[in-house]
Amino acid sequence: MNFPQLRLRRLRKNERIRRLVRETSLSVDDFIYPLFVRPGKGVKIPISSMVGQFQLSIDHIIEEVEEADVLGIPGVILFGIPERKDEMGSEAYSDDGIIQRAVRAIKEESPDFLVITDVCLCEYTSHGHCGVVEGDQILNDPTLELLAKQALSHARAGADMVAPSDMMDGRVAAVRKALDENGYSETPILAYSAKFASSFYGPFREAVESAPQFGDRKSYQMDFANAHEALREVRLDIQEGADIVMVKPALPYLDVISRVKDEFDIPVAAYNVSGEYAMIKAAAHLGWIDGERAMMESLLSIKRAGADFILTYFAKEAAKRL
Repeated sequence: MNFPQLRLRRLRKNERIRRLVRETSLSVDDFIYPLFVRPGKGVKIPISSMVGQFQLSIDHIIEEVEEADVLGIPGVILFGIPERKDEMGSEAYSDDGIIQRAVRAIKEESPDFLVITDVCLCEYTSHGHCGVVEGDQILNDPTLELLAKQALSHARAGADMVAPSDMMDGRVAAVRKALDENGYSETPILAYSAKFASSFYGPFREAVESAPQFGDRKSYQMDFANAHEALREVRLDIQEGADIVMVKPALPYLDVISRVKDEFDIPVAAYNVSGEYAMIKAAAHLGWIDGERAMMESLLSIKRAGADFILTYFAKEAAKRL
């Protein structure tokens, strides 16, 4: 059937008809809210490149969790700014580290709230890289032991899920082995499986004070020209024990999200990263776009591409809108 018998605009006539035939929808259940935790009390430091986001001490983190819970957001993912950084990122796997303390505090106040922890060394190393450094090389295999220790320390603190984001080969297997051997076989792994070496991470690196002190991260994060390689990375992480796989960033990689969802029978997450958030906020501030509409359109596009849930700094704003 063709025009004039077929008129697709009939189903766009008004909002109620559009709602009836809408193919994709957003729910507050689709969001995980990233938070940045640092030492101290009463600390709330604005992140200049991420309007509305802050480095927060644990007491303020508790307040954010309580608000997110009231809004119906299922959980948060925590990133830490330690008291000190060193070559080996030792505070990452200390049982008294900032993330470990934050997890225990959240669980004491809100035991049923979902707490995911980022497992990576870059926030804790003096050189800003995600692994052990020797000269100008980032060493893969020695890094795995430290990542496994970090994940295990998070599980001991009460984390509901751990999320290795470093992109070292074999890290999911190393984390799974450490968890299983120490009585945490029920702790899921959310793997940053297709994490690209993206320019969209700039504001995040300000937020966690983790810019590399030399070189870049292209020897371990993925080349953004490669989609087939992303599928290989996802496949390997699933084989190593990942329970959920993630594509990061989201908006420039909607094609990868879609291909991963089509190829694998596993939950898929997408990270709507700091640069994506900052661009909308900046353009809205200048009056160039309607920020709220752009937020919802962006999040819906990620869901439409195939993401089962989205890590996003817009979580609270979108939850209020929904």
